[in-house]
Amino acid sequence: MITEKDFTALYNALAPKIQRLCLGYASGNQDLANEWLQETFIKVWNYRKSFKGEASVDTWIYRIAVNTCLSDLRKTRKNIPINEAILKDNHGEEDIHAHESRLKKMYSCIDQLTEQNKSLILLELEDIPQATIAETVGLEHGTLRTRLSRIRKSLLKCITNGK
Repeated sequence: MITEKDFTALYNALAPKIQRLCLGYASGNQDLANEWLQETFIKVWNYRKSFKGEASVDTWIYRIAVNTCLSDLRKTRKNIPINEAILKDNHGEEDIHAHESRLKKMYSCIDQLTEQNKSLILLELEDIPQATIAETVGLEHGTLRTRLSRIRKSLLKCITNGK
């Protein structure tokens, strides 16, 4: 069972990654991502007794986060606009516009993916080990590697060609 001390350590270690994962699902909407982050860790605490240790605790928490985001998106059928405030940077004017343009394209292309492919690439973008991602979504590691390769190619094509 996860103790209060374990929970605090898990939160401190995983919250930044989970928050960025949720931010990807929220297309940059910081408030919504924070809401999902909070909901994820509330579920982790409430269901801590049901964690059986069959998977790593990280995998279990990532799965809760993905399910929380997807469930809320399905439930409310949210059409989430890209939060342009997070695209602002303190670089030169040209750098800002180029950076904004790349991020907008990336979010737009990620939003076009299927739910599972979106989950896979957002977990990958968080540098979560592929073995953990495979376990989280229930895929064989080789299948995951192939799928991620196809997703990357499709995103590259989308970002460069707009398709």
